[in-house]
Amino acid sequence: MYVGTLSFDLLLGDVRSLKEKRSIVRPIVAELYRKYAVSAAEVGNQDLHRRAEIGLAAVSGDAGHLTDVLDQCERLVAGRPEVELLSVRRRYHGGDD
Repeated sequence: MYVGTLSFDLLLGDVRSLKEKRSIVRPIVAELYRKYAVSAAEVGNQDLHRRAEIGLAAVSGDAGHLTDVLDQCERLVAGRPEVELLSVRRRYHGGDD
């Protein structure tokens, strides 16, 4: 069994309230869940209206498949025009840990 995690640090565009922030972050989290069957949530910077941290985790029996899924998730978030991807942290945990 292999577990992979991603943590995205995002800078949001012209956002002036936490309500506007939610209207940007929630659809990203929902799309990650719907398209790739990963667990995703906003995990940090919740009181800052122009910053967001989204974390996700995926489990697979094949390391190659897990890498493909994480790559696709990263491309989805990076391709969103309303956010600027500042950094991505990726971690893998395998059966040897």
